Amino acid sequence: MRGLSKWAMGLAVLGAAVAGGAAWMIAMPGAAVPAPPVVDVVAESQLAARLRQHVGAIAGERNWLKLEALEASARYIEGQLQAMGYTVTRQSVPSKSRPVSNIEAKLEGEAGAARGLVVIGAHYDSAEDTVGANDNGSGVAVLLELARAYAGQRAAPGFEGVRLVFFVNEEPPYFQTEMMGSLVYAKELAAQKKKVAAMYALETMGAYYDTPGSQRYPLPGLGMIYPGAGNFLGFISNTDGRDDVRTAVGAFRATRRLPSEGIAAPGKLEGIDWSDHWSFWTQGYPGVMVTDTAPFRYEYYHTPQDTPDKIDYQRLAKATLGLREMFARLYLQPGLKPGQGA
Repeated sequence: MRGLSKWAMGLAVLGAAVAGGAAWMIAMPGAAVPAPPVVDVVAESQLAARLRQHVGAIAGERNWLKLEALEASARYIEGQLQAMGYTVTRQSVPSKSRPVSNIEAKLEGEAGAARGLVVIGAHYDSAEDTVGANDNGSGVAVLLELARAYAGQRAAPGFEGVRLVFFVNEEPPYFQTEMMGSLVYAKELAAQKKKVAAMYALETMGAYYDTPGSQRYPLPGLGMIYPGAGNFLGFISNTDGRDDVRTAVGAFRATRRLPSEGIAAPGKLEGIDWSDHWSFWTQGYPGVMVTDTAPFRYEYYHTPQDTPDKIDYQRLAKATLGLREMFARLYLQPGLKPGQGA
């Protein structure tokens, strides 16, 4: 009996440790579901229309095998940013065919400020044989609308600036290789000895479903903790990024725009490192993925059916407005408001 008692006690301790570890990874400030929700029908509808326009302009296979289409997407992004008043720069990125480009726009801040840079990025290439509307035309569209809202603004005191970057070569065969656009970018920051306070990868953001069972998870146990319906925006990082995830989730939930969930889990957990934030981790920088968790929710992920008509533009607009307010609260000068209305 004494032996059984020790086993029981050991199992109880182990169970408590596992439960405690899980709680540490998933505990987030604020309410996951906004109550009451913020509704601005006119602003959201106007924004949804622009998001639809961007996704439609970007959609179509665009990668190292479709260089003309990739360059056309790059020119569209450049043209939009220039029309907003930004000076746009390109960074050359190698590929198996010919060099391609990261595209960058900047919000200035304090030169050499102690907290360093904030990077908000989205990749604009698509996987082979896909249209790439959600992956990642949706992320590109959101970043373009953030750029529109922030045009002419400056980073908050203590930050060197905010960089809005459209990365190339995120998809295979470049994913997590030396030719991944975000890794080229992050390595250049490291070579310049730049400090990065926060990095956000906007990745597959347009799929939302209220149907029970529409959301899956890489581990069965997570389904007992997180929602069964795929109607939320996810904030995801490794365990080193727990504070960054909590900060972002708390600020996003305060906007009351869209349900949200966050997790800071071991980087080896399936899906945790599946975007450009991984590149920043390799250089010792923080990185958070902001996503609809498409591989676990969106049946058209990495298929030719990932077309613009599959995206929920109304909820993508809510996500954009929430992120617009979140980033402004965290990283823009106090007293400055993001673009009025839509």
